[in-house]
Amino acid sequence: MRGYFGIGVEQISKEGNIGNLMRSAHSFGASFFFTIQPAIDVKGIRATDTSGAFDHLPYYQYEDVKEMSLPTGCQLVGIELIEDSIELPSFKHPTRAAYVLGPEMGSLSPELQERCDHIVHIPMKFCVNVGVAGALVMYDRLISMRRFPPRPVKAGGPTEGLADHNFGHRRKQRTQK
Repeated sequence: MRGYFGIGVEQISKEGNIGNLMRSAHSFGASFFFTIQPAIDVKGIRATDTSGAFDHLPYYQYEDVKEMSLPTGCQLVGIELIEDSIELPSFKHPTRAAYVLGPEMGSLSPELQERCDHIVHIPMKFCVNVGVAGALVMYDRLISMRRFPPRPVKAGGPTEGLADHNFGHRRKQRTQK
């Protein structure tokens, strides 16, 4: 899969949720993890992160939204249930992205929403746990950006393998004059 992604949270307050999210990020192949104004000692969550994500992912902690720094060309995608947000199944994920979720009992701050390039929501009846929401977004990124065999018409697994990639025709070599 081309590109990279990172995932983070703003004002997280529960160690179990951040541990769950970091473990999922590690499992889905995130390139980095970040927090903005965490309300806990993030490094104290190692007991809930059974994959050892702190040993495998770069971690960035920002004191506020203004301090947050992302790689050049990385688009910030907020996950928030607001009126003008894009439904996740209709969203084209950026090749270089950082996803950010809000606190457990709140929303992304207005300052962070303003900074986002895109805001998406998971089409559900009500909000779910921040770790679950993050895993759903990372799963959607995976299935929309990687190649898989087509889904069959009937229930069950694929009946045909993944088609070979078509690289197109060769171009003529340029000659120097």
